[in-house]
Amino acid sequence: MREIASALAAHLSGDATTLCRAWRVTRRDGQMMGFTEHDRNLAFAGTDFLAASGFAGTEAREANGMAAPGAEVTGGFSSEAIREEDLAAGRYDGARVEVFSVNWQDPEGQHLLLKVQEIGEVSRAGGAFNAELRSFAHRLSQEQGRVFGRRCDASLGDGRCRVDLSASGRRATGTVAALEGRDRILVSGLDGFEDGHFRLGTLRFDTGANQGLTVEIDGNAAVSGATRLTLWLPLESPPAVGDGVTVTVGCDKGFSTCRERFANAVNFRGFPHMPGSDFAYSYVKGESTHDGAPLFE
Repeated sequence: MREIASALAAHLSGDATTLCRAWRVTRRDGQMMGFTEHDRNLAFAGTDFLAASGFAGTEAREANGMAAPGAEVTGGFSSEAIREEDLAAGRYDGARVEVFSVNWQDPEGQHLLLKVQEIGEVSRAGGAFNAELRSFAHRLSQEQGRVFGRRCDASLGDGRCRVDLSASGRRATGTVAALEGRDRILVSGLDGFEDGHFRLGTLRFDTGANQGLTVEIDGNAAVSGATRLTLWLPLESPPAVGDGVTVTVGCDKGFSTCRERFANAVNFRGFPHMPGSDFAYSYVKGESTHDGAPLFE
């Protein structure tokens, strides 16, 4: 049962109140910032809540049971608060949001944490954004546990995969030499790698406006004096020439790739011997061989 401080309870029982809402956002990288719909900045719970952000909440509904209620917040982009580049780069995806009700006349002594949510879908239009706030109950509808399939369900280099990405030829650094498009970048310093070596791998920006952003690579090819990296999705914010990058190899999750390219068959996290649907729904034919031999070599 939620307990309300006596001072705030007395204020709520009065004929008139001076309440407003405030939001504390904690991004996955640990950066924390506060916003309020009040017309001046507030400070409480060790956080400064900015009023100039234009943050405003929409109507929200609560429901009993296991339903996952949601709400939305709207705001404007500001150099001191939320930048459009950060939102486009996904730095707020899945961020933790604490919603407070606060008496703006005594914010430190009279505030109440109403709920904790996380940011879901974000849309942008002009100089404003609209962010969906999801209850943690929405995670109950997400797939949990392992998926049984022929391909590996581990991430390359994680604790289940155990591939050493620091080994020679699996990771390299370079600098942006030119920009051919939002999904095609020329990088210098990647000489000696054959075409397609980094296919399905990742590109991480180490410096510049996109610092910390990681994107997936569709393929690589050598060009005159550089390497062309083709990305799966176009970049929202183009990098600048000279930005440092780190490129890591990828994996198609197949057993043969795990065995031959990474010599890691013992840690393969798929089920390559599982018959496919074409075999499961097939029927016995005279020309088929049924000698008990394995289906997979």
